[in-house]
Amino acid sequence: MPAFLFPGQGTVRVGMGGWLRRAAAAKQVFDAADDLLSEPISPLCAKGPLDRLVATEHAQRAVTVCNLAALAVLRAEGHEPELVAGHSVGELSALHAAGALDLEQTLRLVETRSRLMAEVGGSGGMSAVMGLPVPEVEALAAAAERDGEPLVVGLENALGHVVVSGAFPALERLARLAPKVVPLKVGNAFHSPFMREALPGWERAVRAAPMREPRFPVVPNLTAQPTTDLAVLREALIGQLTGRVRWTETMTHALPLGMCVEVGDSKVLAGLARAAGVRCLSMADPTTPRRLARERAT
Repeated sequence: MPAFLFPGQGTVRVGMGGWLRRAAAAKQVFDAADDLLSEPISPLCAKGPLDRLVATEHAQRAVTVCNLAALAVLRAEGHEPELVAGHSVGELSALHAAGALDLEQTLRLVETRSRLMAEVGGSGGMSAVMGLPVPEVEALAAAAERDGEPLVVGLENALGHVVVSGAFPALERLARLAPKVVPLKVGNAFHSPFMREALPGWERAVRAAPMREPRFPVVPNLTAQPTTDLAVLREALIGQLTGRVRWTETMTHALPLGMCVEVGDSKVLAGLARAAGVRCLSMADPTTPRRLARERAT
């Protein structure tokens, strides 16, 4: 069985979930989400506008609903994973896939997370540093930060693809130190000390959420180690708000399985997986369930 990988906030686009909404199992998820969330998400996914869709409070909800809809299609076809992981907010989808969170609780948590993170003040951002290993990026970030202007590695996406997160002045200094830096269009400095303001509310929400022992291992962002220990998963879910996404290491656990599936309307994680030598299909391709069925039959 493959690993199921669930994308995060940076994968939103107008029209996302289009083919999924035509599938009966997925449509049930969209309809349930439109009823449970504070405002319907399906129209925003389908028609935008883009500036509203990419805003943190909407983007996290949109990508999560698409993830859960794609999962519903796979399950309707009889596909289950051996291992799950989610990139950033995608970790909530992974916990749902493993049975630790039900649909309603997953949506409640993503709504809380997106609201708390959108409300964080400050002037922070994120940039991708290309072509350098993590230790070098860590050293450059340390050289660029100043008192009151933190800069940390927020995402280890792949070898030579590291994202730093922190204060804008520190990001500007880093851009003069590193050979190739690409600013990212995000609402704030996620996975950094900038998110501490949101942490108390997030911790209360996660600790209050009913969770069950997962049916198969989950790889949390914070530890990058597969586990079914509910206490570990809960603490990791809290800590990842300000902690690092260790995606490169996460992919090492998918490699022995031979293949993985990006479960959402995105091909970003599939690309990162292939860069790590892991064969990966994407549910952005409507033929993926049939391809999986053919492979299971052989």
